[in-house]
Amino acid sequence: MSIDISNITIMVTGGAGYIGSVLVRQLLNAGYRVKVVDMLRSGGESLLDIAQHPNFSFFRFDIRDKNSIAPIIKDCWAVVHLAAIVGDPACKAEPELAVSINQTGAQQLYELAEEAKCERFVFASTCSNYGKMPDPSSYVCETSELSPVSLYAQTKVGFEQYLLNQSRSNACKPTCLRFSTVYGFSPRTRFDLTVNEFTKELCLERELVVFGEQFWRPYCHVDDLARSIGLVLSSQLDATEFEVFNVGDTAENYTKQMIVNEILKQLPNSKIKYVPKNEDPRDYRVDFSKIKNKLNFNITKRVPDGIAEIIRLINMGLISNPDDKKYYNT
Repeated sequence: MSIDISNITIMVTGGAGYIGSVLVRQLLNAGYRVKVVDMLRSGGESLLDIAQHPNFSFFRFDIRDKNSIAPIIKDCWAVVHLAAIVGDPACKAEPELAVSINQTGAQQLYELAEEAKCERFVFASTCSNYGKMPDPSSYVCETSELSPVSLYAQTKVGFEQYLLNQSRSNACKPTCLRFSTVYGFSPRTRFDLTVNEFTKELCLERELVVFGEQFWRPYCHVDDLARSIGLVLSSQLDATEFEVFNVGDTAENYTKQMIVNEILKQLPNSKIKYVPKNEDPRDYRVDFSKIKNKLNFNITKRVPDGIAEIIRLINMGLISNPDDKKYYNT
């Protein structure tokens, strides 16, 4: 590791969430001190087993609460910003809140990090920023035109632009990570994500209805998305400051049809109904060579691994009601 992590404190906003609860454990295992700031809109059960960890502390605050956040952030070496109203349906349901947290609140958080002279600010963005590929046979990369078609993506693009327009002389150096569509098991598991949702439905022996099976998206396991953040934190600053990285693996671009085909390999008796849909504002394949070549990032799990995880989780019966609203962001 290229930096000494002893006595380093990382602030993670949204640390009780789907990706955050995985990341916090990875950081603690690596030896960091971790401060989590989270409103707990989905509860705090995902952090219960680490609540007594000597290097863990928790603060139930809204990131927009400047007076509460300022003293928490003052001794942090880095801020990892995951807190957001996440996903198109959630942002559509509460648009004013989405803008207030995802953009206005995020900007205030960065200002506090700059005032505190935190060295690094890692922002969890999304590949949804690309919208629809102009050429369906090509791949988009970090320099491709952004075409956000949802409020969620618009707020992500807005905050990315804010960060990348900061002065290079600032003490706090930003990095933007455009995440693939996430899947897999987490202490705060979600079933409103394509791979998890499709697998859950078919594992429960329901008929799965698939709309627009031909449209492309990149997918990445929650463990690997979290690992990419740790990699940025441990990399030399000159390799990450003011950089944008797509996070995933180029081989992990799938259509919905391809996802279903992978599930059928493990659940061959499933019932599928396809509903034709000729237009989707989000249809993109993503190239991930930059993070691989510049930071030596490689994924450890692939879509079939995530499918197997969800099947095992459902079949074990540890989740009594997978349809419970707590496993969904809306």
